[in-house]
Amino acid sequence: MELKDTVNMMLSDDYKEHFKAEYIQEKIRAIKLENILKAYKDNKLNYKLKCPYELLYEQLVFMKNKLRILSERAKIEGIELIMDLKRG
Repeated sequence: MELKDTVNMMLSDDYKEHFKAEYIQEKIRAIKLENILKAYKDNKLNYKLKCPYELLYEQLVFMKNKLRILSERAKIEGIELIMDLKRG
């Protein structure tokens, strides 16, 4: 799934669909950032980072915390989330 695949969900009047889109978008972004950080550590990044690695890693930590919070909210509110997105 890609960010563009969540547009209709984000525009939905159904708050559950909007909630799912927010979760999926955050998950996609977190996976991409995690892949960048892994490539950097493996010396396989084909460009130079402008931000310090530590700052990007801290951002990833916050993103994962937001995903955890959204997941917990979804359980409470009875919203079924897509948990496994392809890593890429």
